[in-house]
Amino acid sequence: MILFCASSVQGNYSKGVLIGDWAIDQTEVTIQQFAEFVAVTGLTTRAEKEGGGFEFVGGWQRRSGWAWRSPEGQANADTRLPAVHLTHAEAEDYCRWRGGRLPTHIEWSSAGFTEQREFPPAPFIKGKTYPYPTGDSPSGANTNARDPWPTSAPAGQTQVGVNGLYDIGGNVWEWSVDQRGEERRTLGGSWWYGASRMTSEDQAWKPADFYAVYIGFRCVYVS
Repeated sequence: MILFCASSVQGNYSKGVLIGDWAIDQTEVTIQQFAEFVAVTGLTTRAEKEGGGFEFVGGWQRRSGWAWRSPEGQANADTRLPAVHLTHAEAEDYCRWRGGRLPTHIEWSSAGFTEQREFPPAPFIKGKTYPYPTGDSPSGANTNARDPWPTSAPAGQTQVGVNGLYDIGGNVWEWSVDQRGEERRTLGGSWWYGASRMTSEDQAWKPADFYAVYIGFRCVYVS
């Protein structure tokens, strides 16, 4: 796998998988990675300020103590879990700090569905566009089907997919820069949904200032 090291700031470096002349994070941004950002910037997120993030149980319900360090209110959460309960702006600020930005839907789809490695490992084929980020089937992704993960999975634990990326589909939704009024597009589905939400064509939009246990992000780096 070819890795790209972004010419980042603040003394941190974010490795991404090279896609042509740009790169994308191999995994969703983790609690550990977001903690590095918070340690430098002193950010207190909206979920922390406003009493906790949201979960959908017969409607959106605020959960006290749920925030990026403790996505489901648990103490000592696995720091490899995706950082969630973050607004679009908070995710965007992190990416900017790391020398990148949030992806467009076109960038995310190109990286997540069309194999572009020169010599990809089997069963992937260079130049082929797959229906799922995991390949010809959604097997191995973290969805609401039977799998080892009742909620979100730590980075690198699910089936590695197209271009060597993890969790482009399933696990948690990912913020993008695509805009529709005050809403931003989220990509890839999550562990709460079935495999049908993993496709590139799926349309999902959320208010930019929203935050929930199902929404994370990854960054792209364009020179």
